[in-house]
Amino acid sequence: MASPAYTCTPPFQRALNRREGFLKPRPPREIVHLVRENLRLLAELSTRYEVGDVAVTRREKTLDSPDSVAAYLKVEMANLEQEQLRVVMLDIRNHLLGVNLVYQGGINQAVVSLADVFREPVRAGASAIILAHNHPSGDSTPSPEDVRLTAQAGEVGALLEIEVLDHLVIGRPDYFSLRENGLFQPPECRASQRRGRTPALVTGGPSCARAASSKR
Repeated sequence: MASPAYTCTPPFQRALNRREGFLKPRPPREIVHLVRENLRLLAELSTRYEVGDVAVTRREKTLDSPDSVAAYLKVEMANLEQEQLRVVMLDIRNHLLGVNLVYQGGINQAVVSLADVFREPVRAGASAIILAHNHPSGDSTPSPEDVRLTAQAGEVGALLEIEVLDHLVIGRPDYFSLRENGLFQPPECRASQRRGRTPALVTGGPSCARAASSKR
């Protein structure tokens, strides 16, 4: 009995099949996921291969108060459907070195690794960092877990000589600064002593400015 012959789809038919597959509508959630993945890949590529004028522009961006950090992040983070924890990395003059995505998902339902929080700041030679995460509900009130995470990060940062300046919770339309509201105070470290040469407002907003003026 003869074996069945292999059949080959004509090239024009293969092209038509591929075209029909591309034109098939995709679910909205899948489209959103693809867009986010593409944005993430573009961000990684731009950071990895950033040279010349683009790098200079980033260095010239100064984030010297909770308001300036919130304004920089809110456009992208306020309307996210999932929680994201990001780390804003600064040099000794509060020039932006970059923003690193550490975790995406339910931050209150999982243990965030402090090693992941500090890995990129150490590699970038950051003098200070600011934690920031969003609440998809729009309510910027921090949870007890947010406060504990910030305190633990501050202690680790002091050991690494990378000052944790603040933790912002991004909501809609407001944000919440743990440091401005008395829920976090950075531990003393060599990095904070070096940053003492910069204006008081740079290292934590009005509350820190008042503390600096009282010492005088």
